[in-house]
Amino acid sequence: MEFLRTPDERFASLIDWPFEPRYVTISEGLRVHYVDEGTGPTVLLLHGEPTWAYLYRKMIPGLVRSGCRVIAPDLVGFGRSDKPTLRDDYTYGRHLRWLTETIDGIEIASPLGAVTMFCQDWGGLIGLSHMARRPETYRGVVVSNTGVPLGRDIHMNDDDGFSTWRQFSQDVMPFWASVCVGGTLSPLNPTGFQLSDEEQRAYDAPFPEEVYAAGARQFPLLVPTSSVHPSAPICWETWSLLAQCEVPLTTAFGADDKVTGPLQGLMSSSVPGAANQPHVIIENAGHFIQEHEPDQCVDAILGLLERTQ
Repeated sequence: MEFLRTPDERFASLIDWPFEPRYVTISEGLRVHYVDEGTGPTVLLLHGEPTWAYLYRKMIPGLVRSGCRVIAPDLVGFGRSDKPTLRDDYTYGRHLRWLTETIDGIEIASPLGAVTMFCQDWGGLIGLSHMARRPETYRGVVVSNTGVPLGRDIHMNDDDGFSTWRQFSQDVMPFWASVCVGGTLSPLNPTGFQLSDEEQRAYDAPFPEEVYAAGARQFPLLVPTSSVHPSAPICWETWSLLAQCEVPLTTAFGADDKVTGPLQGLMSSSVPGAANQPHVIIENAGHFIQEHEPDQCVDAILGLLERTQ
């Protein structure tokens, strides 16, 4: 497998990003970047498409001040992690294996039941799939603007939020993550949220050229929208396990998220661990809820930690 490594200078002097880079090497020789800050109960923050750990810059300080150890990895293909160059290198199954190896490599799964996860977008599809297979690792999970698809045939039309985003992700040229997060035309940004010039530079840092963005281009196509999609079997297996999963699960979704909003009802009603947990809709927040209402996201994590003492 051929891969690229974004030059370090692309990440120099990023605004609001003082965190020391740390790395773990997994299979295929891929180097995965992660942030490791603070001491105390472990909180795992998982980003999704097309971002990196920078998405959590407004949440990490508050969690550390509250006495948490924060782990925020960059998924393979994103951020400072290595980037396979072929789109076919990226599959749901490989992403699940890569995350499993990352968690094992950082050695945060011990003692058992130590990890509280906050997951958004593809961080949820992958993170929840890991939790379903290794529930003993987790103390609890906050599911935010994400969920595991059922892997069934679904009807989508031109007005469907996910369909619109999937088409946009393939058409936008060049691939600028900042446009997806804070662009006025992005289907992921219906609130009209705007990034500063320095924040735009930070989101675009991982992708200096199109060849670096193979993983970001491919992610939307890996979401199963039919029962014959290659990703569907992983979803079926995941749901067979989630249907028995007692790990405490709370949801916090943005009121203005048009892409993943419908998944909140599915996750809150179909996983045993979600019973008797709060499930909230956060006003003035869209898909990138960590940007829009970071303090409420931190509160959701701290509340879950308190309930699971």
